Amino acid sequence: MSTDDPVSDITAGTYRALCKHGYADVTMEDIAAETDKSKSALHYHYDSKHDLLVSFFDGLLESFTDRLDAVEGETAHDRLLDLIDTVLMPPDDDTPDKGFQTAVLEIKAQGPYDDAFRRHLQEHDRTLREYVETHLADGVDSGEFRSDLDVEASADFLVTVFNGAQTRSVAVGRPVEETRETLAAHIDSMIVADGGAE
Repeated sequence: MSTDDPVSDITAGTYRALCKHGYADVTMEDIAAETDKSKSALHYHYDSKHDLLVSFFDGLLESFTDRLDAVEGETAHDRLLDLIDTVLMPPDDDTPDKGFQTAVLEIKAQGPYDDAFRRHLQEHDRTLREYVETHLADGVDSGEFRSDLDVEASADFLVTVFNGAQTRSVAVGRPVEETRETLAAHIDSMIVADGGAE
């Protein structure tokens, strides 16, 4: 990543610092050490560590939305499964570090107490739910999914499962691959219309 863009450099450094130190212990000095910037240079862009981290997670949401936009598949069923893979199983070259995943879980735990992080988490939740609803609604319209499917409730259920799978993966080491397989089976047995998908 080019250091010609100071924000990109800070973003990359923030990621590395969170991987090493976690949310609770990371400092502006830690982040500066992972960039070519001084602590005072960081404060030129951000008033505090909190402001920097909120900006960092705003950038993650934008990147996540780009990945959701890139979901592929010839059918709504295929696109829904690709979305599940995108959320639960990122490509090898984009796999988050375990330390970073732990830091994200720490930040999620701040949601009830921190308005800025809560707004970010709400926006992330809303964005993901809307994408899931779109693929489910497309499947209903095409006849792939049951005509009586409650799209909003099903999307909410799937997003809840995504969040739980990610939390369990970090907290107790349960592989997200197992959740992916269970979700695929659930979709085929509970959502897909008879004869709607091979």
